[in-house]
Parts: sequence; C-alpha cells; structure tokens
Amino acid sequence: MKVALIQFAPKLNRSNLLDVLKVIEANADADVVVFPELALSGYLLQDKLFEDAWRIEELDTLAYASHQCDIVIGAALWDNGKVYNSALYFSQGKMLHIHRKNHLPTYGMFEEGRYFAAGNEIISFKTPYGNAIMVVCEDIWHAESIATIASSDAEIVYVLAASPARDFSDDGIGIESQWDALLTSTALLSHNYVVFVNRVGFEDGLGFWGGSRVVTPMGKKEYVFPLFENKYQTCQLDANLKKLGRYLAKHN
Repeated sequence: MKVALIQFAPKLNRSNLLDVLKVIEANADADVVVFPELALSGYLLQDKLFEDAWRIEELDTLAYASHQCDIVIGAALWDNGKVYNSALYFSQGKMLHIHRKNHLPTYGMFEEGRYFAAGNEIISFKTPYGNAIMVVCEDIWHAESIATIASSDAEIVYVLAASPARDFSDDGIGIESQWDALLTSTALLSHNYVVFVNRVGFEDGLGFWGGSRVVTPMGKKEYVFPLFENKYQTCQLDANLKKLGRYLAKHN
C-alpha cells in the first residue's frame, strides 16, 4: 500500500482547493493521499470561519479526483447549521466517511471551542485498503480516544494535525517528543500503522512544525519528515506488518 503524505502550508483562504487538486494529480500513483488538519482553509480563521467553511456539495471536485486515488483531508465543514473541524475520506468518486474532531482545544493559543462544534464519536470504516480510522490533532491527546482506536477493527490510523511549535530547547522542540510518545503508544496498543500528517507555515505568529511520519504496528518510526519544510513523499506500508498487527490484536 502506497500512502502519499502531503506536508504543506495551507493559505488562510479558500484557494487551497485548487492547490490540493494539483497535488493530488501529481501524486495519483499513490493509493491514498493524506493532507493535514484544515488543509482546505488554514487554521486561524476565527470569525472568518463562517465565511470560508465548506459545504459538502462544494467538494464534488475532490470526490471526482478520488477516482485517481483515495484522499484524506482536513476541512472546516458545515453541517446542520454548525461548523465542524473535520477529516474527510474520499474514494472511488464518493465520500466514504467524515470524522468530526471531538476535542477542541480552547486554552493558551487555541480558541477552537469558540468557533467549532464538537463531534462525539471515533469510528472505523471500510476502504479499498482495509478498515481505517481518522482522528484530528487534539483527539489523540485523550486516553479514551486511544482506547477507542485500540478496541476498533481499524487496520490503519490517520492522524491529521495543525500542531504549532513550542517548548524549544537545545535538544529540539518538546512538542515533537510528546507527539512521538502518543503516536507510538497508539501504534503499539492498536497494532496498526499510524500515519501522521502535520502542516507547516506561519499564521499570525504561530509556526507549525511539520515532522510528519509513519509509525509501524511495532512502534518503529518510518519516513520522518523534516521540520518546518514543505515535503511530499509516497511511503510504502509493509503488508506483512499489517497482517502481523492483526494477528497480535486477535491473540492478545
């Protein structure tokens, strides 16, 4: 299974859709192309959110593009008069699944709870490449989310993030070490591949660190991306490790 990780800097407006379609076309040899959290709008929309959030019918071009390859992407999405920070999965010309971010950080530099409505579930769904599960950034920082993933029938976990850099030291940035611990724990406890895609770029003083990566079902880091740089790369997931993960899950 070939998964293309798209670590990039979305603009703070709706023009990202055109850029995303070009990137999909350029990476159509992958089975799945994965973008970060809020890739279609940028992160710090604040009051502009209600103007720039998408309606699902406006994303028909993404559904059509998924005839080339499956697409995982973050978007601010309207639903029943509310806007959700969502992860979308398109495949074979249609929307397969929407995950609405459950945990909205509203502390320090974060104000998501002021603007977004919260989802209330994390569930697996069928794809052409096995059962998958999606979460968005803060979701994975809660033990109940990891427990839900571990008890699901998912075979691959997609984690979409817009994580700002913080806790700088001579050894690097502390937030990367914390993410490593969370992603490794999720992989080991669920016996799944974990695909983490974090954005880069700057918005109103926030710098996003990137560092996207793949973690194997054995907890090994693969394809670790550079910090603070745009990077697109197709990563090969080992089918034998996926099978081993499933075996361990059934026999533990």
